[in-house]
Amino acid sequence: MTLSVWLRRLVPFLLALVLTAVGIRTYLQSVPSPAGMTRAVPTVVYIKPKTGVQDIALILREAGVIRSTWAFLALAYVQGSLKRLQSGEYEFDTGMTLLEILQKLEAGRVVTHQVTIPEGFNAEDIAKLLATERLADPERFLALVQDQSVAERLHVPGNRLEGYLFPDTYRLTRGMTEEEILRVMVGRFQQALPRDFEAQAARLGMDTHEIVTLASLIEKEAQLDAERPLISAVFHNRLRRRMPLQSDPTAVYMVPRTQRRITASDLQRKTPYNTYLLPGLPPGPIANPGLASIRAALRPASVNYLYFVAKNDGSHHFSVNLEQHSQAVRLYQGGGKASSEDEKDTSKRGPPQRSVSDRGRDVEGS
Repeated sequence: MTLSVWLRRLVPFLLALVLTAVGIRTYLQSVPSPAGMTRAVPTVVYIKPKTGVQDIALILREAGVIRSTWAFLALAYVQGSLKRLQSGEYEFDTGMTLLEILQKLEAGRVVTHQVTIPEGFNAEDIAKLLATERLADPERFLALVQDQSVAERLHVPGNRLEGYLFPDTYRLTRGMTEEEILRVMVGRFQQALPRDFEAQAARLGMDTHEIVTLASLIEKEAQLDAERPLISAVFHNRLRRRMPLQSDPTAVYMVPRTQRRITASDLQRKTPYNTYLLPGLPPGPIANPGLASIRAALRPASVNYLYFVAKNDGSHHFSVNLEQHSQAVRLYQGGGKASSEDEKDTSKRGPPQRSVSDRGRDVEGS
């Protein structure tokens, strides 16, 4: 048989084979998901990292996303997608074809979760929130927050990440590691800082860590934005005079508590952060401050206040001396007269920045 005759017989066979392959591929691409007529809501499937394509096919079939693992694998082979499917959490709508499912997995179009971290949350609060959303293991998250090597890798001053997890709204995905989430939050903090942050801190005779620590105290004390510079001024003035800061939230930071309200006994607890018992700033932030508190720490109001007391409406009364402060305490917290406990506090620790009777406010998250 001559070569030309052989080729004439082979060409129709090859053409039929090609057409068959094209037909099979077209069919596979258009195969709908099995529950397209009955599933009322999208199906969410989580594919762990390093899951093989065969296991992915089994997961999808068990979830009711595809009818046949064979058809899925065949199309993945034809499309050249066997090694390009990505892990993560996916949402598959009703009636999706095999090709659409495959393309979604190949492109890594995973479900994102919007998580908002409020100003003043500490690392434990954030860990609990992420755990509720099934985005992180809280113990692993907190261990990394307290790991000095992680702080060094992320270029954070000090030995912990507390204070540098910027309060903001994040879009996170299941499958992100705890360190990846921390990296995103610290990155957002670094982006949010004013460009001349270090220069402003230096003009105050402070470094980055001291400013962030002070900002965390302001964040926990202030409820009104307008008062942040005033509270900042009280703390700056006290630091210059070497007066104890006596900030209530520092006394309960990292202390297991069941009640929500700070008590007199809380203020006597010996911890490295209790500014009632120790002078100066605590060793690090007690929460994660927002940008308004960071700016307030850098730009305190030009006032000579040394005291403030809550007025029970979210605002505070500020005073320049102990006599004014005592009057404000009687007016807003003492029912018109100072308590013996308040007098005892003054005699033991010098002029208080706020009264014992003011310690009954809510401090959830402290």
